[in-house]
Amino acid sequence: MRILATSAIAALLIIGAPSLAQTQATPAPSNTETQSQESGVTIRSIQVIDVEDLESSLRAKIDSLLENAKQEDLKSLRDSIDATPQAVSALKAKGRVSAQVVAINVDDDGILTMFTKKNA
Repeated sequence: MRILATSAIAALLIIGAPSLAQTQATPAPSNTETQSQESGVTIRSIQVIDVEDLESSLRAKIDSLLENAKQEDLKSLRDSIDATPQAVSALKAKGRVSAQVVAINVDDDGILTMFTKKNA
């Protein structure tokens, strides 16, 4: 489910998030693994990280990139999330919805990270 809706979102995913290693992953439902059609990576777990919880320098970079993101690209990203029950469940477990997702990343280990903002 590697979705790079805009160059701004793609750039966001490249900047990295050093604090991600400290966050707890929310496992995807164990009865199903999601196979990425584009990248061939199997989603093994899903984590939801609030942008507000990131270091201030990384948060500023994300805010800057999001200012240039196209709304239709963000809508496409969120529609893709809504079509994935495991992603919706992970968001719900954190009290979030797809409308609050501003970027995602899928690493080579199959961890899908969804970055959210409360006022997205």
